[in-house]
Amino acid sequence: MRIAYILIRLFLKTPYYFFRIWWCSIKKKKDYNHNYEVIKKVTKGANRAGNITIESHGLENIPKENGFIFFPNHQGLFDVLTLLESCPVPFAFVIKKEASKVILLKQIIKALGSIPIDRDDIKQSMQVINQVAEEVKKGRNFLIFPEGTRSREGNKPGEFKGGSFKSATKAKCPIVPCALIDAFKPFDEKSVKPLTVKLIYLEPIYYDEYKDMKTTEIATMVRERIVAAIDKYQTEAQSPASE
Repeated sequence: MRIAYILIRLFLKTPYYFFRIWWCSIKKKKDYNHNYEVIKKVTKGANRAGNITIESHGLENIPKENGFIFFPNHQGLFDVLTLLESCPVPFAFVIKKEASKVILLKQIIKALGSIPIDRDDIKQSMQVINQVAEEVKKGRNFLIFPEGTRSREGNKPGEFKGGSFKSATKAKCPIVPCALIDAFKPFDEKSVKPLTVKLIYLEPIYYDEYKDMKTTEIATMVRERIVAAIDKYQTEAQSPASE
């Protein structure tokens, strides 16, 4: 319902927005910084049209030097839109192959240099892991959903898979846990009423802290920090002092 509402409200602008993103996607020499700003602007317009406010916390925790990976909990298709509006630095993302065929999302993937992954193809998955690691070493930033698929339990994250962190261990890069709160609501709830989606950037975990850990241990650590951040925020929001 909200997607339809956004398209109706942006009816006159949609062709222009689509053309700009399409143009960014077909250029042989990609300017990822420029493309990111274009997509960020379109995302902000779409979110406003959909009566969605993005509330960000912890922006100071984003590393000053590029070459890191965001690891947020996964609640649905709106997750990436939350980070695209909020994050001040360009990033690409790893996305399941099925979603990479959706119109507009397909163009965004190409424009940002994002990478589709076939979770049923072990060889291709390893190629993606290595590719992301090499890109991060060169100073690009990525976003990976360590659950692999969206949680069906609202703000309760699912199991984080150790393999999701192999790109980070290969690149020896900072890991930035991100806690998404209520990001499932925009596209899951049958309503167009104003709502707020929260995003908390947690303190980065640098290589020295996780270099001696197994990827499954890293996954558990990152999940625990995200769960703690979500619980803390929700507790504070429900306390009398916050009313």
